[in-house]
Amino acid sequence: MSLRETWWDPIAGFGVTFRTMFRKVVTEQYPFEKLPTAPRFHGRHQLNRWPDGLEKCIGCELCAWACPADAIYVEADSNTEGERFSPGERYGRVYQINYLRCILCGLCVEACPTRALTMTNEYELADSTRESLIYEKNDLLAPLLPGMEQPPHPMRLGDDEKDYYRGTFQNAAASEEGSDG
Repeated sequence: MSLRETWWDPIAGFGVTFRTMFRKVVTEQYPFEKLPTAPRFHGRHQLNRWPDGLEKCIGCELCAWACPADAIYVEADSNTEGERFSPGERYGRVYQINYLRCILCGLCVEACPTRALTMTNEYELADSTRESLIYEKNDLLAPLLPGMEQPPHPMRLGDDEKDYYRGTFQNAAASEEGSDG
């Protein structure tokens, strides 16, 4: 290596830096300008509800079994007539997703037989403590919309869970509205 090469290398490096100092910045202004996500983006999970407010989760634990990162923990309990959280025999009493382990692959959504678990477009999951990244059932449940009632309560959309799962409750709701008018 010659003296000229060792002398010229730092100057050439500074030249590249000096040239790029005056170019227009191409950086995204992320915290202030948020771009929309792709329609099929896998973000934070959500536990869905039936139109009367009952939870769709039946505590079958298939999502936990399908999770390759072992990030989901479900503990089921039985519904009673006095305390009903879902239309079936069971419901997910404890439901946790550990976002420190979750790889957002969506296999849990595919495994869910009642479509209780879906993924939203929310991607801001960072936090300052490890404990706050373990989402509990209350953090994951979809918000109550107008017309929904906070469980536990009796089934409002049919005589049994089969009406819920088959979707025949829509016909029953429509006939009730027609008889009111």
